[in-house]
Amino acid sequence: MFFPEYRARRTRRTDTLRRMVRENFLRIDDLIYPMFSAFGENIRKEIPSMPGIYQQSIEHIVAEAKEVHELGIPAVILFGIPEEKDPLGQDAYCETGIIQETVRAIKAAVPELLVITDVCMCEYTDHGHCGVIKDGDVDNDETLKLLTAEALSHARAGADLIAPSDMMDGRVAAIREVLDANQFSHIPVMSYAVKYASAYYGPFRDAADSTPQFGDRRSYQMDPPNRLEALREAELDVQECADFLMVKPALAYLDILRDLKERFNLPLVAYNVSGEYSMVKAAAAKGWIDGDRVMMETLVGMKRAGADLIITYHAKEAARLLQS
Repeated sequence: MFFPEYRARRTRRTDTLRRMVRENFLRIDDLIYPMFSAFGENIRKEIPSMPGIYQQSIEHIVAEAKEVHELGIPAVILFGIPEEKDPLGQDAYCETGIIQETVRAIKAAVPELLVITDVCMCEYTDHGHCGVIKDGDVDNDETLKLLTAEALSHARAGADLIAPSDMMDGRVAAIREVLDANQFSHIPVMSYAVKYASAYYGPFRDAADSTPQFGDRRSYQMDPPNRLEALREAELDVQECADFLMVKPALAYLDILRDLKERFNLPLVAYNVSGEYSMVKAAAAKGWIDGDRVMMETLVGMKRAGADLIITYHAKEAARLLQS
């Protein structure tokens, strides 16, 4: 096909034509909203680097969960800020820990809302790393014992879906085994299969109070230049019976999303992370961009790259625009 016989602009001429030939769509059902649950009462503290996102005590979390459900968003993912932190992050797997109590409260108030729990240790350890420290680094196999205890405690509290984000080797198989052995074989595992050691996480560490107190996480999170390693990581999680695969962050790793979409047939999740959210918010506040348009273009780009679901702090805003 060559110009002038073929003119690509013909199908772009009107809004109706553009809608009719549109190839990818963002739906409210694609969205998952992250929430930060803080120990205590009457807490609703806006995160300075993430306008519109809050650390909240359980009663406010429940109120927002109701709002999320009313908007038609199908799921939330929970992160916890415990009363106390310690070297082994005991609140993470305590039956009355902050996430366990939050899950119970949400499921009692909004039973139809799907509750996903992040399984990791960094929010609960006083050193800010994702597991047990030995000789200055995270000990993989000792950490698996804590992660499985955390996952099981979340399942017992009523979580609908378990999402390990720690990047320890073998954690999907270990969690699957302990869930199956305790009559939770019906609960899916959403693996953070490909999680890069990214500078885009900065605002999240403010939100979850999880900045490492020494070193960094590069010995267990992936090196940003690597692509083939991502395929190996995802393949391992598929073999270990993950039910969902995730890529985190999303925006700088759309090629990785496409790679996983073409290779695996599991539902694929993109995490539109805190730094991506904050950049849009900061530029929009300066009047440099149209915040709503950039937000929607970014989310659609993740869908176009292959994401089936998107974890995003924009979820409520996007849902309102999709309803309008």
